[in-house]
Amino acid sequence: MSALVDAIGREHQPVDGAPRIVSLVPSVTELVCALGLADRLVGRTGFCIHPADAVATIPKVGGTKDVNIDKIRRLAPTHLLVNIDENEKPTVEQLAEFVPNVIVTHPLGPRDNLSLYRLLGGIFGADAQAEALCASFEQEYALTLAVPRRTQRVLYCIWQDPWMTVSGDTYIARMLELVGWRQWPAPSTSRYPEFRWSESVADAIDEVLLSSEPYRFTEAHADALERQLGKPVRLVDGEMLSWYGSRAISGLRYLRSLATA
Repeated sequence: MSALVDAIGREHQPVDGAPRIVSLVPSVTELVCALGLADRLVGRTGFCIHPADAVATIPKVGGTKDVNIDKIRRLAPTHLLVNIDENEKPTVEQLAEFVPNVIVTHPLGPRDNLSLYRLLGGIFGADAQAEALCASFEQEYALTLAVPRRTQRVLYCIWQDPWMTVSGDTYIARMLELVGWRQWPAPSTSRYPEFRWSESVADAIDEVLLSSEPYRFTEAHADALERQLGKPVRLVDGEMLSWYGSRAISGLRYLRSLATA
């Protein structure tokens, strides 16, 4: 994992006493709950929607980027959970002025989840729960690697107007690689590059995957694009393929179902 420990330089020690956690990362919020720590969450973003029953009563503090700093200050958290891709560094630096512990996550591939489970389990005294998640992940990971690989070039789309995809240096691309699906190499150094449809793009791919998030593609989009390109176009569950944390376990099962469909 590229960055699991606080990028601002603090060292994390196991918590003495009850932590007060604000999570600005939807998938990490879900992981905190899976570790049995839902009652320690005092703040979340409006995009932190899983598990619905556990987060329903947790105060919202804005989005992943438009964060209400004053509201977080009033919540007096002891720990802040953020992600390099999802949260903006200037905002995190402002929050770090009054939040004692800032934990920065940046999983770049499926197996980085093991370190993430153990990091949060170690910090918040949930080691047994973390190891249980690790065991479940390893089981699903082994089953996924055992799926016969159908190597193909895919173009995973996350937005339109402008059309956007993901680079090979992303968690999504590395998930797809587990079943032999290689992400189309966009001619850009951006992690989430824009692109235009062209005959050369269509010729370079075998299938298009339209994600359900952050842009909510529909069957109408898929049907129109399939007619335009003359290539298979499939809707996929973006949460299952892009959310790390505890969701990655069911995400591996979902990936297998796609690969064997």
